[in-house]
Amino acid sequence: MSGARQGDVLWRPTDELTRDSELVRYLRWLRERGHAFDDYESLRRWSITDLDGFWASLWDFFDLQASVPYDRVLGRREMPGAEWFPGARLNFAEHMFGDDAASAVVAHSQTRGPLELTFGELRSQVAACRAGLQRLGVGRDDRVVAYLPNIPETLVAFLATASLGAIWATCAPEFGVRSVVDRLGQLEPKVLLAVTGYRFGDKAVDRRAQVAEVRARLPGLRHVVHVPYRGGEDDTLPDAVSWDVLLSESAPLAFEQVPFDHPLYVLFSSGTTGLPKAIVHGHGGILIEHHKNHGLSWDLRPGDRLQWFSTTAWMMWNALVSTLLRRASIVMIDGNPTYPDLSLQWRMVEETRPTMLGLGPAFILACRKQGLSPGTEFDLSSLRSIATAGSPLPVEGFEWLYEQVSADVLLSNGSGGTDICTGIVQGYPLVPVYAGELATRCLGVDAAAFDADGNEVVGSLGELVIRQPMPSMAVGFWDDPDGSRYRSAYFDVYPGVWRHGDWIVFTERGSATITGRSDATLNRGGVRLGTGEFYDVLEELDEVLDSLVVHLEGTDELILFVQLRDGLVLDDELRARIRDTLRGSLSPRHAPDTIVALPAIPRTMTGKKLELPVKRILTGSAVADVLSPDALVDPASIEPVVAFAAERDA
Repeated sequence: MSGARQGDVLWRPTDELTRDSELVRYLRWLRERGHAFDDYESLRRWSITDLDGFWASLWDFFDLQASVPYDRVLGRREMPGAEWFPGARLNFAEHMFGDDAASAVVAHSQTRGPLELTFGELRSQVAACRAGLQRLGVGRDDRVVAYLPNIPETLVAFLATASLGAIWATCAPEFGVRSVVDRLGQLEPKVLLAVTGYRFGDKAVDRRAQVAEVRARLPGLRHVVHVPYRGGEDDTLPDAVSWDVLLSESAPLAFEQVPFDHPLYVLFSSGTTGLPKAIVHGHGGILIEHHKNHGLSWDLRPGDRLQWFSTTAWMMWNALVSTLLRRASIVMIDGNPTYPDLSLQWRMVEETRPTMLGLGPAFILACRKQGLSPGTEFDLSSLRSIATAGSPLPVEGFEWLYEQVSADVLLSNGSGGTDICTGIVQGYPLVPVYAGELATRCLGVDAAAFDADGNEVVGSLGELVIRQPMPSMAVGFWDDPDGSRYRSAYFDVYPGVWRHGDWIVFTERGSATITGRSDATLNRGGVRLGTGEFYDVLEELDEVLDSLVVHLEGTDELILFVQLRDGLVLDDELRARIRDTLRGSLSPRHAPDTIVALPAIPRTMTGKKLELPVKRILTGSAVADVLSPDALVDPASIEPVVAFAAERDA
């Protein structure tokens, strides 16, 4: 496999690996009901040409429960405003509990010892938490928000909130005060749950001052619930309800029955360019979409386990906990995922025995650069699949996984978004794995690449669009009564068609590559250059740990920021090597005019590079106008960019 090229097949479906998959079981189930499909592509075409038949089949196949049945699958079909399963009344949380004795949660933390919960224990805690929230006056449509890490208490509070028909939102405790208030303050919450601190690797982090300021800046807040976590005598919050008191009284676990599109939770955009968008997702849309995604694509079955590191600030946390829908368990990880070294997550696989592992492309490439060989160092035999998300995975990442982890696992490189809380393009058990590519369009997702005139293009770069509605598309933005901000976000370019905001190329065989955000696209000499192309090449340079590229249209200057390995200096020889590598691997247009070394590349809390904010700073915008430093992994990382911009203007 060494020397794989983009598009090379690295894995093919075999009977042994796929015969027991949920996707094959679904195909058999369809055949018994008169729908016979010879391959994945014929099934996919049916899923977007017969929306009613496809989504109704998923409702029945996954045995979704509703106290009142739906009248029809689709009422209004036009976007925006498509109406899914009108008449149905249900509750997402009601579907999240399996056999009482089965494992539900395995939690690992750098702040306290490991915890495990069965489904029965989870059910009991959710029932008690629900009763406690009711005593605090929480009911349908109230907002319950959390400043909590990825721990079982967060899951319990979320399910209790959902069971009441109340609305959930969370920020990770590493967020600064402004970032938290910018997000949670939009919702005017009634209850805030918070910890006083945590450990990140070997570092103790005290958040008591931040919690105090957040609660002071949420004027409608009625109650604060303290979740003990940091430990010690000072792990307290004044005038707060303790977690133990909240869960002190037991009550039967009931579920408020709500319409299909009733708000379940609010997710937030990165907030680097203004107030974060408060993206509202509904009970029914998330319920049926996550059954589809987790069952048919991720192939999670009862008794399986998913390990995927995520903070509570990322949609992957919501996807992680939805694993319980499949009667499978989850590994919750809190802390530094690379402490004390990059082998941590591989050691956890050996210990917790997940069937599916989720990883970030940056982590995979870091393991590769460090020369790790997890497949020989650890027992990874429990894994059937590995998934990646958050950014494109280059060919070298695919190759390393199949050579150094396992030649047999199904690797699903996926891309989707917070706005739909699921995947758009990713892998499936019946689709080959192509090096450097996203294997196929997801079922029920009518994805395409459009040119500027709204024509579909294949084999060339275009805007990623979705031409028909999906149940998990955001039902709206919070406090957007006329829907104007929602329409502007997704439907301002192609009326009636969802524009996702990524540049994508679909191949003739249906696989795809994403080259970056369309609002950060480089247009040099009339040729569009995707930023992802640069990063794929730069990842191959041993000297470069990370990078960010921007294009200034007014001067046609291409500026490349690089983070080098410790101890290296960006001299003329290295600059020339970087330029020559980009010119030779891509084209002369990709050779940067200016190369600048930074201590760290500015990234959001969810790992996205600040391409557009950096570009705006370089063209004269004030930092306060283009980003909130609290939204960054390292708030200080933007300072060298600001200094560089000031030097240029001097």
